[in-house]
Amino acid sequence: MGVTRQPELQAPLFGVFLIIYAIIVVGNLGMITLTQVDSRLHTPMYFFIKHLAFMDLGNSTVICPKMLVNFTADQNSISYYACATPLAFFLMLIICEFFVLSVMAYDRYLAICNPLLYNVIVSQRLCHVLVGIPYLYSTFQTLMFTIKIVILTFCAISHFYCDDVPLLLMLGSNVQKIELLIILFSAFNLISSLLVVLVSYILILIAVFRMRSAEGRKKAFSTCGSHLMVVVVFYGSLLFMYTQSNFTRSFDTDKMASVFYTS
Repeated sequence: MGVTRQPELQAPLFGVFLIIYAIIVVGNLGMITLTQVDSRLHTPMYFFIKHLAFMDLGNSTVICPKMLVNFTADQNSISYYACATPLAFFLMLIICEFFVLSVMAYDRYLAICNPLLYNVIVSQRLCHVLVGIPYLYSTFQTLMFTIKIVILTFCAISHFYCDDVPLLLMLGSNVQKIELLIILFSAFNLISSLLVVLVSYILILIAVFRMRSAEGRKKAFSTCGSHLMVVVVFYGSLLFMYTQSNFTRSFDTDKMASVFYTS
């Protein structure tokens, strides 16, 4: 289990990923703390950003420490049960991130297209519901997949973290049923959340192009720019990794793509 098997790359990669992980921890903890203590940031947008930062921090913490240990260890291995724990947390957080990103796109749509009714529609109660449902849904899906995967028989694991798709490719047991479930749920998670994002941004673009004020357009684009960049990197790397066929799939390219949505 590791990023690379080339010894000469272990030390440089350790340094690179240690710096990346440190930046992620400091940045996300800073964002969570700031949105919690600063009353001016107690708005729906920063409420969703706080939860997104928590998910990003959680995903990185599930993956990076073990990956950094692997860079310094002679034997990179992990037991079934040690793999099941990070797998569960990774799946829960990554599934939740799908829908929180779509909720944030819907929030930006309401803020730009219905500014007068925004504070009425997006109440504190609605914010908690919009975040709570993804947590519950992702927990249900995580338990279902993790339990089904860990009871099967594994071949050797050659990946730098525990994810359902890489593990399925290394299972020695009959995996047709669990593979079908993962494909169906993954397709639903990806398509439904991406559809909300696309529809929200299409409506935002229509509203922005109808604005007569150049300053208003600039302000609208500035509020969506960072979220849109995260969406492109997150969904782009996932689509690249999960739409490859078994014939063209490569573990090395999978690992590189995984770095973008796990870091």
